Amino acid sequence: MKTIQYSLADGIATITFDEPNSPVNTMCLQWQEDMSAVTAQVLKDKDAIKGILLASAKSTFFAGADLKAAMRLKPSDATTAFTEIEHLKKNMRTIETLGKPVVSLLNGTALGGGWEVALMGHHRIAIDDRKIQFGLPEVSLGLLPGASGVTKMTRHLGLMGAQPYLVEGKLFSPADAKGLGLVHDLVAPGDNAAAEMKTKALAWIAANPTAQHPWEVKGYKVPGGLPSNPAVAQMLPVAPAMIKKQTRGLYPAPEAIMACMVEGLQVDIETALRIESRYLAKLMTGTNAKAMINTFFFNLNAIKSGTSRPAGVPKFKPTKVGLLGAGMMGAGIAYSQASKGIATVLKDVSQEKADTGKGYAAKITQGRVDKGRMKPEAQAEILGRIQATASNDDLKGCDLIIEAVFENRELKAKVTQETEPLLAPGGFFASNTSTLPITGLAKASRDAKKFIGIHFFSPVDKMQLVEIIKGKETDDETVARAYDYVQALGKFPIVVNDSRGFFTSRVFGTFVMEGAAMLGEGIPAAAIENAGIQCGMPVGPLAVLDETALTLSLHVMDQTKKDFEAEGKTYTATPGELVVEKMVKQHSRPGRAGGAGFYEYPTDKAVKKFLWPELKGLFEKADANWNITDLKDRLLYRQAVETARCLSENVLTSVHDANIGSIFGIGFPAWTGGAMQFIYGIGVDAFEARAAELAKAYGPGFALTAEVKAAIRKYQPVY
Repeated sequence: MKTIQYSLADGIATITFDEPNSPVNTMCLQWQEDMSAVTAQVLKDKDAIKGILLASAKSTFFAGADLKAAMRLKPSDATTAFTEIEHLKKNMRTIETLGKPVVSLLNGTALGGGWEVALMGHHRIAIDDRKIQFGLPEVSLGLLPGASGVTKMTRHLGLMGAQPYLVEGKLFSPADAKGLGLVHDLVAPGDNAAAEMKTKALAWIAANPTAQHPWEVKGYKVPGGLPSNPAVAQMLPVAPAMIKKQTRGLYPAPEAIMACMVEGLQVDIETALRIESRYLAKLMTGTNAKAMINTFFFNLNAIKSGTSRPAGVPKFKPTKVGLLGAGMMGAGIAYSQASKGIATVLKDVSQEKADTGKGYAAKITQGRVDKGRMKPEAQAEILGRIQATASNDDLKGCDLIIEAVFENRELKAKVTQETEPLLAPGGFFASNTSTLPITGLAKASRDAKKFIGIHFFSPVDKMQLVEIIKGKETDDETVARAYDYVQALGKFPIVVNDSRGFFTSRVFGTFVMEGAAMLGEGIPAAAIENAGIQCGMPVGPLAVLDETALTLSLHVMDQTKKDFEAEGKTYTATPGELVVEKMVKQHSRPGRAGGAGFYEYPTDKAVKKFLWPELKGLFEKADANWNITDLKDRLLYRQAVETARCLSENVLTSVHDANIGSIFGIGFPAWTGGAMQFIYGIGVDAFEARAAELAKAYGPGFALTAEVKAAIRKYQPVY
């Protein structure tokens, strides 16, 4: 056996998981083979065994399934997958039904398949460390816990009690697990923790020589009752409806998990486990799971591990960072920095404005204090790290200064030149612009190599993505330092090369402007908004335009026109931009902040916003030719095509940055796995064919050049 160590001494069989050349244990193919071998050995030694210990030689207990293998599965592999799952569970069931007490020694984190391995134990002992996590997050990857997780958790906690941990994938600490009855004993962290766990385990084995799982005992009652219980039966029609409302029918895993839970409680344990295997086999060979595993595991880990960070640059740890502009962006960045222990100078044109910006952090932290989620002392420490000021002198010695002023090239140049000399030796300067090319802004810098774009998203304290934009002269050291700074904030950095709108703003613009263009074609506004919701976007494109301000879109268009003129080019507004221009200039509808946009915003907060009734007369046409499939495809394909163009133009240099950036920055539907994975999930040939249909019907925004087609194939991941 290569991944499992087995020993038998004094009647105690110890099964130690230890996958070679890996920092964690996984359910790789070799482990599955070794499980068969160790199970056979346990059966052979049955008469000599008094108890079994499940342990780990790693710093964590067990990480879970081999997801790379899952990425290679196709729908036609479902039968094979089912057989393999059933074989694994047969081994697990053999050990736990041997008639010998089994104890899981949880020395560290156990997630997904790792927690299912832990559940083999009749008794579970864990180290009481808040950093350790347990749980079944498979739903976040489009899967269900199919190695007995659904079946056992439902029997342990009941239908309603298990739902947060299965349908929502909620994680829990060792102390939480003990409160739930999922862990039976805890030991204090420290050098003696492993020895203490073993001592407790041996004592428990001696006291419980015929241990078994509680549901194996005749007369066991599932907490809360079975589905046939009137109280439970009354809730059953509600749960699927709630799930459907949240998933919009785009995520099969939550529905499959709920069905598996309900069906499994109506049959014996063996049948329940078989039902679970069938559901998992179908999910893991489907396109949704592949898309979500690709992005939320592999792509996200690529970001976290610094794949896009230039190599060979020492790790940078920011200690003092200055912010120019205490508006919504500057205030949000200030709070994010201070909450992570970074001394922050928040500068604006007046002390009053700077204090107002600091007040944002006070408001957020006070809300947490009021709810008991933060101690007043912690709040005071955060606020104490933010120095609100109107004086440039207070910026002296900053490792990094970020300007977050209005999107005006002249204003940005002015504040850059005023404050850049105040940086500490070796410090660098960044612009938080969302659209203006960094190379152009860097002309105002004394050293373009140390000038970079760091594009935050609003609201900063909630949005996890930050787009790092490398100008033509920005050096690798500055890119690496910006990457480290973003990670120090606990956010996800993606790295892109300079261009107008970069990646996120450029692609985001195609989504909202495609929606506006549809309105200009006479398509009902309600249909456009519903298409956005149905395809999985957080909200419809017209609502998004209102939130970001129609006037801002107009400002970006005007700035682009000026830039084109300066370059001797002619700028032609898109159909969507013409609709926005008409809304602002002819009808005084600036967006939500101005109280009127595509939607009406009643002063009575109890009344929800609603589409401006005048849109019908101004834009909608009774004879407009449209269908919901085309509307949904236009919104998704337009963004995917633009993302592929960014790859072909070297604005993007990796698929992981494209996928993570599109989901966390733009709101591209998570069920797709991101804008590029959307293409690969459909199939490159099928995507190209559909894009050609849309281009013929709706314009060049959907057209794929030979270069773009080549880029799509070049970056296609292979597992």
